[in-house]
Amino acid sequence: MGLDDPWVWLILLVLFVVFFGAKRMPDGARALGRSMRIFKSEIRGLHDDDDQAEAAQQQHAEQVPAPLPAAPVTPQATPAPPPAAPVEQTANAPVPPTQVVSSPGQPPSST
Repeated sequence: MGLDDPWVWLILLVLFVVFFGAKRMPDGARALGRSMRIFKSEIRGLHDDDDQAEAAQQQHAEQVPAPLPAAPVTPQATPAPPPAAPVEQTANAPVPPTQVVSSPGQPPSST
C-alpha cells in the first residue's frame, strides 16, 4: 500500500473532513494551494539565483584575460665598462693647496 493507491487518498479525504469539517474544506484547499504556489516560486527563485550567479561568473571569466605564460629568464652578461684613461701627471703641473685643520681658535694654515 502506497500513496498511489486510491483507497489511501479516500481515507485521507475522510479524515480531513472529520477533523476540519465540510465548511472549512474550501479554506483549507485554498491555503494549501497558496502554500504550494509560494513554495514553487521560492524554488524557482533559487534556481534563477544560481543561473544568475553562473552567468556572472562566465561574464567575469570572459573579461579577465588568461595569464600569458612566463618567458624563461636567461641571465645576460653586462658589458664591462671601458677602461679609464690613465691620468698623467706632469712635473710642471700646479698642485692645489691643501688646508690643515688646526685646533679651535687657531686660523687654518695652508701649505
